[in-house]
Amino acid sequence: MTLPYGFVRAKLASSPRLTASHRRHETQYHLHISLQVEGAPWDVAINVGTNDSDDLLKYKLAFDFRHPVIGTLRGASAGATTLTGTDRLPALDYVRSDLLANTGNWRDSDVMDGSEAPEPVASLKRLLQNALDSGHDVYVFGRFYDTGDGIHDTHMNQGSTGEFIHRPDDDHNDHNDVWQDGAVLVDLGQPEWAAYFSAFNQQLVPTDELGNPVQGATTI
Repeated sequence: MTLPYGFVRAKLASSPRLTASHRRHETQYHLHISLQVEGAPWDVAINVGTNDSDDLLKYKLAFDFRHPVIGTLRGASAGATTLTGTDRLPALDYVRSDLLANTGNWRDSDVMDGSEAPEPVASLKRLLQNALDSGHDVYVFGRFYDTGDGIHDTHMNQGSTGEFIHRPDDDHNDHNDVWQDGAVLVDLGQPEWAAYFSAFNQQLVPTDELGNPVQGATTI
């Protein structure tokens, strides 16, 4: 099942705040921001890590991001752009595009302890607060909320295993798919852009046409 996916171009309407979401085996942490989208507030949940050292987040925070997709995004209208079912840029795919070229190595997030000191929380919060204070445009890629206005799954959305395997006859899958990866990009002014990409350690690549890891796949 291809899920509602796309990006939002907007300005921040609130400072980022850290929240915890308790799962069966771990606590996941997000930075939440509010965006003003077509006159309405949108909630954004950005994954920043977990308290489980076996399932850390891998991330890239590039403050010198350069890629041809920037030109496309600068020409996009403010508000939400739906990319569901798109199999090319500006839809994002970490595996099937050159989006991550020249963005440096993946880093492991710190083990989250509920404070704002661990990385990437501290650095990403500074970036987003700068975007709020300076009125920079922010572009958030992910999946749209089923209920209410918002966007989440701002990380890689393929390569998960177990209960998250994508089966063609399963209309309830909400994890693996291709050309549905998430990201946060900030236009800091010509020519500077910053970009945040993330994926969980337990997500494996390469993936097949359904977004499931192939035999021999390893962490990104």
